[in-house]
Amino acid sequence: MVVVIAAYDQLMFRPLVAWADKFRFEQTAAQTVPRSIVLDLMQRARLFRWLLTPTPVLIDIFLRFRLPLPKRRALRPTTSQKPSAVLDWIWYALLLALAAYIVYAAGSYVATGVGWNDVWIAVRYGFYTLARVVTLIVISSVVWVPIGILIGLRPRLAEKIQPLAQFLAAFPANLLFPVFVVGIVYFNANPDIWTSPLIVLGTQWYILFNVIAGATAFPTDLREAAVNFGVRRWQWWRDVMLPGVFPYFITGAITASGGAWNASIVAEAVTWGKTTITAHGLGAYIAQATTAGDFPRLVLGITVMSLLVTLFNRILWRPLYRYAAERTRLD
Repeated sequence: MVVVIAAYDQLMFRPLVAWADKFRFEQTAAQTVPRSIVLDLMQRARLFRWLLTPTPVLIDIFLRFRLPLPKRRALRPTTSQKPSAVLDWIWYALLLALAAYIVYAAGSYVATGVGWNDVWIAVRYGFYTLARVVTLIVISSVVWVPIGILIGLRPRLAEKIQPLAQFLAAFPANLLFPVFVVGIVYFNANPDIWTSPLIVLGTQWYILFNVIAGATAFPTDLREAAVNFGVRRWQWWRDVMLPGVFPYFITGAITASGGAWNASIVAEAVTWGKTTITAHGLGAYIAQATTAGDFPRLVLGITVMSLLVTLFNRILWRPLYRYAAERTRLD
């Protein structure tokens, strides 16, 4: 895995990063630009130039190709009309009826094996997992946002850090489960606390990668203007870089949050050999229901998780995403 990650980083991603840098639109030239030995070899070596010679010709032929479509008669200009409100109400009524039927069918099935006490337990466990996800996303953001900005503003450093970050992102998190199980059992630690890092172990890198991308895409002329106006220290972070990378951070945080919810199913109930460590949470609830073949509780757990994720996105992520698109986007 280490060899494969290093190979595709140097043979594919590094040349793409260096090649894509020429599409940056700026008023001033960047002080440092990403480089790739493979890209330099492909651009300068005669063998690669000879092998790639037919590529532009084939692309030009493909772009000029036209499908023989039947001629259409010119349409008479008509006055624009607003869509009928009746059709909208009919569409919404059909969606509401479909949603009501799905809720009724799922509720009827779940009611065959669980009661209201089980519903309360699933909801309570759901809020436990929600608290873990929010806490871990906040901690990951505090750690990786400054590091991602510092890496993104230094292409030479990014060239060295990116392969390591890609390896850690692709590293199977479940290989570390035995270490946590042995440590929790040996030190008699609280599973509700010490199994939590497993939830975000493989998803925190979405925040780092997106922040690095935002810092890399930040216009050089704006950075130079901030230096010329004497913007320093905390003001530089507050008024320049943090707003500049905020849209990228929101994208990474949303992705990391979704991955953390999925990872909770395997992270809150960890098994190594004959030892099983279980934390209180909706992920462990779903994992135990799956192991026991208890489909009513499994459907209940998945339903509660889906509702919590949807509400969380509506209440937090969507307003933040709208704010980032309207107030902090550089365009």
